[in-house]
Amino acid sequence: MMEEPFDDDLDDDLDNSDTPRPPSKSQRKRDATALQDLGARLVELSATRLNQIPLPDELLAAVRMAQATTQRGARKRQLQYIGKLMRRIEDPEAIRQALDGLSAPARSRHSN
Repeated sequence: MMEEPFDDDLDDDLDNSDTPRPPSKSQRKRDATALQDLGARLVELSATRLNQIPLPDELLAAVRMAQATTQRGARKRQLQYIGKLMRRIEDPEAIRQALDGLSAPARSRHSN
C-alpha cells in the first residue's frame, strides 16, 4: 500500500487565509471570567446606583436576587448565572462604561 505524499500547500492555505480564527478556549474563559467579575461589581452597587445602569430586566432581577442572597454557595451560583446572562448581552462594554462612570465622580471627590 502506497502512502500519498503530504501536501504542504494545503497547510499553507490554512495558515494564510483571511478567515479569523475563533478565540482559544483559554481566551473564552478569560472573557467569561471578566464578565462574571463585571456582574459581581453590579451586585455590590446600592439599589439607587443599580437603577442608573441600563440593564436587561432578566439581568437586573438576577442581580437583585444575588444582593438578597446571603448563603455563600447560593450566592456563588447566582454570580455564575449573572455571568452567563452577561455573555448573552450584545454590548457588555456599555455596562462597563456606565459602572466606570458611576465610580469616576467618587474617585475625583476623594482625590481632592
